[in-house]
Amino acid sequence: MPSTVSILEGSTFVVSDRKGDIDASPTEPHGLFDHDTRYLSRWRLLVDGRPAGLLSTDEVEYHRAQFFLVPADTDVYVNSTISLVRRRWVGEGFHEELSVFNHGGQQAAMNLRLEAASDYADLFEVKDGLPKRGEPYTVVGDRELLLGYRREKFVRETRVTTDQRATIDEAGLSFDISIPPHGEWRAMLDVGIGGDPFSSVVRKPKYATNSEDARPVVGSPLDEWLASIPVLNTQCESLSRTYRRSLVDLAALRFLTGFGDRQAMPAAGLPWFMALFGRDSIITSLQALPFVPELARTTLMVLGRRQGTRIDPFRDEEPGKILHEVRWGELTAFEERPQSPYFGTADATPLFVVLLDEYERWSGDRALVKDLESAARDALQWIDQYGDRDGDGYIEYERAMDTGLENQCWRDSWDSICDREGTIAPLPRATSELQGYAYDAKMRAARLAREIWNDPDFATRLENEAAALKQRFNHDFWVDQYGYFALGLDGNKRQVDSLTSNIGHLLWSGIVDDDKAPVCAAQLVGDDLYSGWGIRTMAASQGAYNPIGYHLGTIWPHDNSIAALGLRRYGFRREAATVALGIIDAADYFNYRLPEAFAGYPRAATGFPVEYPTACSPQAWATGAPLLFVRTLLGLEPIGGRLLVDPAIPEEIGQMELLGIPGQWGRCDGFGRGLLCGVRDQT
Repeated sequence: MPSTVSILEGSTFVVSDRKGDIDASPTEPHGLFDHDTRYLSRWRLLVDGRPAGLLSTDEVEYHRAQFFLVPADTDVYVNSTISLVRRRWVGEGFHEELSVFNHGGQQAAMNLRLEAASDYADLFEVKDGLPKRGEPYTVVGDRELLLGYRREKFVRETRVTTDQRATIDEAGLSFDISIPPHGEWRAMLDVGIGGDPFSSVVRKPKYATNSEDARPVVGSPLDEWLASIPVLNTQCESLSRTYRRSLVDLAALRFLTGFGDRQAMPAAGLPWFMALFGRDSIITSLQALPFVPELARTTLMVLGRRQGTRIDPFRDEEPGKILHEVRWGELTAFEERPQSPYFGTADATPLFVVLLDEYERWSGDRALVKDLESAARDALQWIDQYGDRDGDGYIEYERAMDTGLENQCWRDSWDSICDREGTIAPLPRATSELQGYAYDAKMRAARLAREIWNDPDFATRLENEAAALKQRFNHDFWVDQYGYFALGLDGNKRQVDSLTSNIGHLLWSGIVDDDKAPVCAAQLVGDDLYSGWGIRTMAASQGAYNPIGYHLGTIWPHDNSIAALGLRRYGFRREAATVALGIIDAADYFNYRLPEAFAGYPRAATGFPVEYPTACSPQAWATGAPLLFVRTLLGLEPIGGRLLVDPAIPEEIGQMELLGIPGQWGRCDGFGRGLLCGVRDQT
């Protein structure tokens, strides 16, 4: 069982311990957060001066939780006549209902105290352990405590109010209560936040006291969300539970961008990345297309409207480039970090074009493709003009300033791009998957140009450029000595000759020559890359391999879902099923919520998947991975306005049916039986 509880809605989230307490250290991502600022760093309940004891925790829905407690001096048999329940609803702050029950036959008196404090840390300050530069202030009022922070014009405030008489000081609220036999005492508390980038007023939380929304109801927005999504029926309980958990988490990660957009798109992940990310939102939208196509539409519209228009070295912005990340915290406001927005990623731009085509194939929404024609053309222009820094026909990246990301691909940790011996490659770097994405973007844009934009000459040009890129790539990136595709080319045009999971992305893009595809498939499910739970980011034979290295040997569910779809693209049905089944098996051990990444130890050595300590959970593209596996196993492909269903399901999963798949065909169903025998035995 995890040691923390996370509840979230929109851009607001709370991370507490399992008693509902927050007592965060400066570098610990616990607290009440909104738009990259921590509004509460302490919210601790004391009963007669001591922390309460835990009975149970109920994470009712993604935006609310219940904590069942007893006084701390209760013995091992929990012989207590007093119990406490904290009910919390998060949304633009949070509302908390505190109930104390006297189960005994005598009057009960006690003191309850809620300690409250805020350090107003920017998430980057939490992550990097940086000190604050502004000044905190506190105002004590009648049934109200205001905690504030000011640095020049940057002001953030938290207001705690209660409906019960309390003694309030600068450090919290105290209640001296007396409860009759078999009676109950209750207090309502609202924690409102303000001074965010969009409002100088401290707002009441969404589920404030006296709001009917704050009461549990049978129906909810989550029920409506789930009712609109295809129903999965399967004999595999693990897949069924993981599918539902993914849909709930995907609903939780929806947020409004802050740019005035009315529709929600997926944030990247909790706790570090509850923000707009170009690459993450695009990949998650791709994974979710057969289930919730509206995410893709919103993602395309938001990113298309905020495409790069100028050359700005601080933000790594260039004309036509799709943004990487947007932040709203203090460090961004004072331009100590470049995320306002930051464009330092080389893959979001071609992936934007890929998503635009894939969305139209599923939805038939030609109007959006026409509306975004200029954005797509600008993205294609970026690939050739700015993405290809030296005119060799490949996308390379190198940050313009030290404030930017050193690696601007999905493997964005500093040490992730290294050769077979473990030596880090010199910049600029042209990683292999970027070339696959560029190839795919041009092929897909050619279809859009010919069928929707009415520009056959442009289509022909793109197809010729893609064909030339594919030919060059299969020559320049193929490592003859070892028989696999290199991770990339370094700044000296030498192969970065390590074996990684990137070959799965190459299959997905279609850039791999047919004669090299069988080798790629065998490598992806061979012992060097495949752990038995999933494909490692780096093969175990490589010099830098580390089963707990962020991109050097861990297993990423989203990475595996892309590889499985790539394997299906080239006809490797059993190999795709092997990858899907391994990750589905792993989900059992994570309470059916796949984390961002987990360790790459061999399955035979551990018997269970080992957690990666700082993985985001929930994380958007890990949440989307089970959805893409369902698509892959059922062989769902939109072709000519109709949905093709071509199942290749492991015997271990058994029968699958997906009912109500949305698309330009309206709604239809997909069915399949587990006919691939003994897939798990192959691992």
